[in-house]
Amino acid sequence: MTEEILKQIKQLPPLPESAMQIEAIYQNPDSSFSDMVHILEKDPLLTADILKAANSPLYGFSREINSINQAVGLFGIGTIRGFALASIIKKSFTLDLSPYGITNDMFSALSKKQHGLMTSWCLKTEGSLLGILSPAAFLVEIGKVLIAQQIIIDKKQEAFRDALLELQDVEAAERKVVGVDTPEVSATIFKFWRFETGLIDTIRNCQTPQNAKEEDKRAAQILHVVRVAVPINGAITEESIKKAKELIIKYDLDMPSFETALQNT
Repeated sequence: MTEEILKQIKQLPPLPESAMQIEAIYQNPDSSFSDMVHILEKDPLLTADILKAANSPLYGFSREINSINQAVGLFGIGTIRGFALASIIKKSFTLDLSPYGITNDMFSALSKKQHGLMTSWCLKTEGSLLGILSPAAFLVEIGKVLIAQQIIIDKKQEAFRDALLELQDVEAAERKVVGVDTPEVSATIFKFWRFETGLIDTIRNCQTPQNAKEEDKRAAQILHVVRVAVPINGAITEESIKKAKELIIKYDLDMPSFETALQNT
């Protein structure tokens, strides 16, 4: 981690109270479904954000979800945690992704599409991992915000564009120009905010799942597949699907569920 990026992370505001309350409920083994619903219902704006996200066609539900109680019942506490944290945390950042050649709307759509594919793929087959995978899929790319800011501060936009063209690999270009990549920065942000080690480890190793702790390897593998299938421009192509399927075979993940999920994405 570079000193410049680490300084940016240390200057981030603390987690809002609403996020801390959600985390307390999620981490407490004695908490219930109703406890999560009760906390969320206290914040009408957050509830509206969650319901808007939950009703996206990316998730393939045929009926409208019109209450937070219904949303938690359909998605589970882990996934709703991801919806809530994404809504809260993204408001902590000022976005300027221009060094990557994408707009703020494109960046928002990227995380939604990655999360939609991951949730549709894993909701029935990997439900136990959604507590980690849901916030990870929504927020794995957040490190790009600080990297973009550093590129702008250092006036290295042209050098970064050249590196992207030369290397055809976003993380490799980040390392060449800034000295650190998105998974490392995102993981360090969550470590700063004291999230659980499983989430941090999954994000940090989402490009190299073999380096993750044994208990986090499968989540890191799934996140790797999703990021390959939905690249930074948000466009799922035949080539990105081919590469993702190669990883699914390599990691021995569920191919039929992935192919079904693609139909909704």
